[in-house]
Amino acid sequence: MPAEIRAATLADLSPIVELLMQDARNRQTYDPLLWALADDAQQKVEEAVKFALTAQKQPFRQKWLIAEADDRIVGIIHSALLPVPPIYAGEWGEPGLLMPECFVVQDAPPGTIEALVDAAEADLRGAGAELLLASFIHGDDWRSCFEERGYEPLTLYLAKSGLENTPRPVDVRSASVDDIEGIVSRSAENRTILAQLDVFWTPHAEANDRFRNWMKRSLTLEDRDMLVAGSPDALEGYVIAQPASRLHFPPAHDITATGVIDDYFHSEYANPAKMQDGAGSAISLLRAAEAAFAGRGVRTALVVCPAAWPSKISVLQNAGYETAMVWMIKR
Repeated sequence: MPAEIRAATLADLSPIVELLMQDARNRQTYDPLLWALADDAQQKVEEAVKFALTAQKQPFRQKWLIAEADDRIVGIIHSALLPVPPIYAGEWGEPGLLMPECFVVQDAPPGTIEALVDAAEADLRGAGAELLLASFIHGDDWRSCFEERGYEPLTLYLAKSGLENTPRPVDVRSASVDDIEGIVSRSAENRTILAQLDVFWTPHAEANDRFRNWMKRSLTLEDRDMLVAGSPDALEGYVIAQPASRLHFPPAHDITATGVIDDYFHSEYANPAKMQDGAGSAISLLRAAEAAFAGRGVRTALVVCPAAWPSKISVLQNAGYETAMVWMIKR
């Protein structure tokens, strides 16, 4: 018989945690450094799920669904309404996101994955999501299910470990307040290209002002490094090496030794199809970010890159990065 799909309750907490730990161990096997388990992984998973099931005030709308067969839980899926970053227009409202915590045991009834995805999609549509996103790490069954339902790659997350002892290039320096306008201008170029690649990234009318304010604040934050190439009046590019966040990492995983590069751009990336001028300066910025991570004891970097931007992808792959996670979109 097919599995029954229903909303999770607090009574399901123990078997949910057990399945999520199996899922986390699978990821750890896939990449032991990027998906390292926290020392208190089970406790963190239990706390996160319990909060999602019981807390009156949530940071965003989230839902846990389970698949049940023969009086046991054989699968789980976690979804959320993703807040729109303030620099984007968000014309379609908050997209629904299928989180990485999707797992089905090997002996689950046939069609359990499909049933979970269908139920999660229906729940998100009912909550008002016009666009759907799915985060995919590994598992051909999950990827096939998403592709059969019309999902296409939107964003790649490329990872590289072994950053220890990375030297910092001499042609890259730390950003100062004098560089803010140059960073904003380069970011505006980046957003223009993004919007051309996919209307999902249509910028907000006040994107420059909002980004400027965020960059000013970022200069005061001690947990990240803001690096630039070129002079303040002729800035060539910038990169921000920042800590990893829970948006991309389930609670079982230790993210203290992982950094993320999301905000970055260089004039050499201007043609999405092909790098310009050999990408020497753009590569220096990437190396400088890696060196900044190494100086903070961070051994693994995760870089966010649009799936339709081959020139960026080629630089990252040539530098030793491999795709670790994919976000897919369904319209």
